[in-house]
Amino acid sequence: MRLESQNKLEIFLKILLFIVLVYFPIFIHLETLPIRVWDEARLAINSYEMNKNGNYLIPYFEGQPDMWNTKPPLMIWLQVFFMKLLGPGVLAVRLPSAIAAFFTTVVLVIFSLKYLKNYWFGLIASLVLITSYGYIHTHATRTGDYDALLTLFTSIYALSFFLFLEHDNKKYLHLFFISIVLSVLTKSVQGLMILPALFIYMIVMRKLIILKNKWFYIDLMLCIIAIGSYYLTREHYNPGYLKAVWLNELGGRYLETLDEHKAPFMFYYNLLVEQHYIYWYFFVPCGIAIGIFAKNERFRRLTIFSTLLVTTYWLIISLAKTKMEQYELPLFPFLALIVAVMIYYIFNYLKDELVANKYLNFNIIPYVFIFIIVLSPYQKIIGKVYCPKESEVEEGYYQFSHFLQDAVKSRHSIKNYCVCFQDYNAHLLFYVNILNDRNQNITFKHSKNLLSGDLVVASQDGVKEYIENNYIFETTGNYKSVKKYKILGEKQKN
Repeated sequence: MRLESQNKLEIFLKILLFIVLVYFPIFIHLETLPIRVWDEARLAINSYEMNKNGNYLIPYFEGQPDMWNTKPPLMIWLQVFFMKLLGPGVLAVRLPSAIAAFFTTVVLVIFSLKYLKNYWFGLIASLVLITSYGYIHTHATRTGDYDALLTLFTSIYALSFFLFLEHDNKKYLHLFFISIVLSVLTKSVQGLMILPALFIYMIVMRKLIILKNKWFYIDLMLCIIAIGSYYLTREHYNPGYLKAVWLNELGGRYLETLDEHKAPFMFYYNLLVEQHYIYWYFFVPCGIAIGIFAKNERFRRLTIFSTLLVTTYWLIISLAKTKMEQYELPLFPFLALIVAVMIYYIFNYLKDELVANKYLNFNIIPYVFIFIIVLSPYQKIIGKVYCPKESEVEEGYYQFSHFLQDAVKSRHSIKNYCVCFQDYNAHLLFYVNILNDRNQNITFKHSKNLLSGDLVVASQDGVKEYIENNYIFETTGNYKSVKKYKILGEKQKN
């Protein structure tokens, strides 16, 4: 009975340690930075409008079916859920990404327990993952973009496939196909980009058992029906949708450069080495070497699998004409597994092989080793999320967003003002919509169409210059580069 109580206490302490270590890099200060332009802002508007209009099939943007963002709406559904729970706001937009990141670490621990019968390997892999600069990042786990949720599902289906080949248990096959469906419903075709690596691994390791299982074909058919049903239903109610999908996501995005996102072949490699995996990249070749030559057959197969997946997926995204930094996100859990192979090898040596074991009642050395090796990257990632900082360019660009975010927090009022902003404005529109829900009567207006009596707020140098050169005005306030005006009339032109 005493032994059972000790086991329960040990399990509780391990779970508590895991939750505490993982929680802070993922969840703290999610709302500090304002909504980021492009994908997060677009999704924020899509979810805001879906929450208002109740159309859960077709995302809308400014009252019209969104034919620019053509991805299926699983991420938007989750954001709508949190908007209903918490109200429209930044936290509701970002929580799905953060929760997906948390569950990705849970997946790594569960996989380690299932396959390796080892908690510490899973914890090490999770710590490597959450201290990866490019993973705990904007356009990733810290903002309301698609990629953290996508990474959760691609990780589940890849590891489920691996476990099925190892154990021939149909529950892993079912989980594999369910996760594929969820991956596609998250980010369309990118959800399938892990599959070539799985096929290659199956051939290389001569594990064709999956092709002899009747459930493979049943699940495959159900998977195709589930995915096809959404696309065909959407096309029925939103004609032209499939054509837009082709242009935006399939041949268009992969074979052509969209929105000027052009970069050299080595873009993702350089990004990882120079910025996004700077603490851990040098462990990767060591982990591969140790894993491939390990005496433990399970570690060897896991290393081969993870290395093949990382290499194949990296090659696929590197060959694409359109390159964006968030496309690399599905690499991180498998890079973490490779790095964990090396760290765990040293940890296990210190735990089981060290001569000091003969002289110590409890060998604390391996745990001190993990603490030391993770301490610096963990401290830096906590610093990054606790006091998130914008680059000089971002700080200038997002001053208007900070201004509107403060208005939402009632730090100042812009009731009855019109916003003059000449570029893509989804990141501002989100805040304007929330303020208008509070009867603030805020509109967007072009600087050329201002009338006497208009109250105006502007931040762009060109817009402010136009207002000041063409109108008689009073300045009613300012916030850094943001200025508030009252228009008194037009200037006489000579």
